[in-house]
Amino acid sequence: MDNIKGRIKAFSELGSFLSQFSSEKMAQKENVLHNDLFFEGFKHQLKIAGENNTWFTSDNLFFATQSWAEALTFDNLTQWTKNEQLGKGISKNVAVIMAGNIPLVGFHDFLSVLIAGHSITVKQSSNDKHLLPFLAKYLEYVSPELKGKIVFTNEKLTTFDAVIATGSNNTARYFEYYFKNKPNIIRKSRNSVAVITGNETEGDLESLSDDIFKYFGLGCRSVSKLFVPKNYNFDSFFKGMYKRHEIINNAKYANNYDYNKAVYLMSEFDILENGFLMIKEDKSYASPIASVFYEYYDNSDDLKIKLFQDKEQIQCITSNNFIENEIPFGHTQKPKLWDYADGINTLDFLTNL
Repeated sequence: MDNIKGRIKAFSELGSFLSQFSSEKMAQKENVLHNDLFFEGFKHQLKIAGENNTWFTSDNLFFATQSWAEALTFDNLTQWTKNEQLGKGISKNVAVIMAGNIPLVGFHDFLSVLIAGHSITVKQSSNDKHLLPFLAKYLEYVSPELKGKIVFTNEKLTTFDAVIATGSNNTARYFEYYFKNKPNIIRKSRNSVAVITGNETEGDLESLSDDIFKYFGLGCRSVSKLFVPKNYNFDSFFKGMYKRHEIINNAKYANNYDYNKAVYLMSEFDILENGFLMIKEDKSYASPIASVFYEYYDNSDDLKIKLFQDKEQIQCITSNNFIENEIPFGHTQKPKLWDYADGINTLDFLTNL
C-alpha cells in the first residue's frame, strides 16, 4: 500500500476496533471490521497482559486502549500527516526498541513508521509484549498490503536502515554507541512537572491528581515534580489528591508506598503524606513510586529560565496560564498524535531517511 490515504484508513479502522474496549463495558459494535476474528482474541490479550505485568491493571489497560481509539480517527490521522511528504522516498526498514512501563507505550513509534510507508522491526519489552503483535495482525487483515512490513523479534538487531530506541539513561548510552552509524532517535528517561501558583481551583488540583496517579506515575508524562511558590500551603493540594485515594488498595502500589516511606523516615527526611502519597522537597525530577518531589520558587521568571535550562530532563509541563506550550491539568496522559516524545518530530525523521 503506497498511498497515504490507504494507511490512514487502516489505522482509523484499528481505532474503531479499539473503541470497543473500555472500563464501562466491552461490547462489539456494528460496522467494525473483522470482529468475528479478533474481538474475543483481544479480550484475551488484555487479560494476559494484566497477568503478565501487575502494573497493567484493567483501568490502565482500558485507559490506553481508549486513548488510542480517540487518537486514531480519520480526521486526526489526516491532520497529523497533511504537511508531510510521506511515502515519496524509498521504503526503509526501521528498527524500534520499545519500553514497557505503560501499556502500548511504543505504539506511536509503530504507527509513525508504518504511516510513513516504511517497514518495521519491533523489539518489545518483556513487560508489554502481548497487545501490539495482536493489533499488528488486525492491521494486516484490514490492509493485506502491510503483510511482510511488520516483524517482531527477540533476537539481536542486525539488518535495518534506521532505529528509534527508548530506554533508561544507562541503556541510552549503550544505544548511542551501538547505533552511532545509523540514523537514529534515542530517547532517555524524562519526567513531567506541574507548576502551582496558588491560584488553582479545587477542580484544577483534582485534575492534577490524574496526571500524578495515572499508570501509577510510571509514565514519562506522569507528573513526578511540583514547583510551588514560597510558603505554599499544601492543604489544598492534598485535598485535590484525595480523588485518587483508592489507589492504595492496589497491593503493589501499597508495598512501594510502605517501602519508600520507611526509607524516608529512616533517613530522617522531612516528608508530608496523606496515607497514599508522600511529597518531599528535592531538586531531582524523578521521584519513587507513591511520592512526588517539590521545589519552591521565588518568582515566575526565574522558574521559567530553570525549566528551559532543564528541558532535556522534562517531558511536559502542566500548569494554568503559566508558560508557553503548557498542558492543562489532567491532560498529560492524553497527547495528540503531533505531541511528540522529547519534542522530536518522528515523522520528519522518517520522511528524511
